[in-house]
Amino acid sequence: MDLETTDRDEAQMIASILAGDTQRYHDLIRPYERSVYKMALSFMKNEADAEDVAQEAFLKAFRKLSDFRGHARFSTWLISITLNEARGRLRRKNSVPMESLDQTPEEGGHLSPALLRDWREVPSEALERKEIRAILLEAIENLSPLYREVLLLRDVEEFSIEETAAALTITAGTVKVRLHRARMMMQKELAPKLKQANPKRRWFQWS
Repeated sequence: MDLETTDRDEAQMIASILAGDTQRYHDLIRPYERSVYKMALSFMKNEADAEDVAQEAFLKAFRKLSDFRGHARFSTWLISITLNEARGRLRRKNSVPMESLDQTPEEGGHLSPALLRDWREVPSEALERKEIRAILLEAIENLSPLYREVLLLRDVEEFSIEETAAALTITAGTVKVRLHRARMMMQKELAPKLKQANPKRRWFQWS
């Protein structure tokens, strides 16, 4: 099913829900339950809190469904609600560091220009190994929250630049800057760990 058909079907479901057929809400959110939970888990770090965030996000989306205008895709709007819920809970726990994340990649850091190649160059067959998957997940979790959310939306959920910007309520340019820095940091952390996990393999070719 193409995106245009999906959007049209979702628009029809939303209209039915708002007209009183609230049971259709389960059909509307079912395709996104996994994505919402994964996004919540990436921030909350434990399953119980992630489930709470996901549940609250779905409830808020239901209560605010009449506010959805279709300017972005429903999935983008839903992920945005999830992110805001996770951020709010983390702020209340005073566990989100405040820092500037929108400077250009060359400012204020010590990242080598050699680290410009995409972290996704890790061979796909290697990611099937449990050890490598664990290394990858740890690297993502070690990113600052705002870097992590951009990376997850673009490289894991495969949102477009525009969809990511809409979900995070930032500009497309800011998405590109954060994503660039996130990928550089991912590669910097992944390269030595992957080499240690399999020293006979040459994981990255530095330019």
